[in-house]
Amino acid sequence: MTITTRFATKGDEQSLHDLAARTFGLACPPGTAQADIDAFVAAHLSVESFARYLADPGRTLLLVSVDDHPVGYSMLVQGPIGDPDVAAVVDAPTSIELSKFYLAPERHGGGAAAELMTGTLEAAAKTGAATCWLGVNQQNERAARFYAKHGFEVVGVKRFLVGSEWHDDHIRQRDLSSVHG
Repeated sequence: MTITTRFATKGDEQSLHDLAARTFGLACPPGTAQADIDAFVAAHLSVESFARYLADPGRTLLLVSVDDHPVGYSMLVQGPIGDPDVAAVVDAPTSIELSKFYLAPERHGGGAAAELMTGTLEAAAKTGAATCWLGVNQQNERAARFYAKHGFEVVGVKRFLVGSEWHDDHIRQRDLSSVHG
């Protein structure tokens, strides 16, 4: 089994969307309506959305593959922070957001997520950012353990809207000074 991580490029839109459609619901708390998950994917994680993300110089997308089959992706976003709860605890000019980090459930625990995180943090450090931050649902204990293992500490809370339901997220942040890109 060979695990590789690479930057996503034009032409990867369908693979990214397929992964997003399979994995976004994993980040939502139990009881989230499937219709709300589907609507979020259609609005924000469509093939067209990924085409826009790939064309945006402020975004970096990475794909992790096992034996040349894409199994996960991440997306870093540079720029201003629109959420006031995040802006209150994260310094926008010196940080980068880890906006997306998803792995196919059948690949959990197999090393692909760690490989993707290593590549993602290296890409984040190469931007010159001093810190990397993310939001993760407070009920997503598996993700919280993974992010803590990779140095992300809780620095605040924010809300995230999926459909008509607000979800409570932890804001996690880590220093990038020890990452070698």
